[in-house]
Amino acid sequence: MPAENAPVAGNLDDDDYPAYTMGRAADVLGTTPAFLRAVGEAGLITPLRSEGGHRRYSRRQLRVAARARELVDQGTPVEAACRIVSLEDQLDDALRRNRDIRRKLDERDADI
Repeated sequence: MPAENAPVAGNLDDDDYPAYTMGRAADVLGTTPAFLRAVGEAGLITPLRSEGGHRRYSRRQLRVAARARELVDQGTPVEAACRIVSLEDQLDDALRRNRDIRRKLDERDADI
């Protein structure tokens, strides 16, 4: 369902609900719409589009963009910052899967 027509009441706690317009998202991050376009073009986040074609961002996407902004504020180029954030996310996923597998193996070994 397009962001403009989605029922809002049930989505207020949903981190993936695209509740923020580009202008509001830029305000929340303390950045410019151009920064949001740049992280989108770098493939770090992909905003949803309203029926009118306007970009809409979720809280999860804003957290990811905020991390990229931290790196950019430290002097990292936008493209490099986006790659770093992407790799950080991949590492977190791999570590989480590793913990899950180790836990399952430990449970299996305990049953033997």
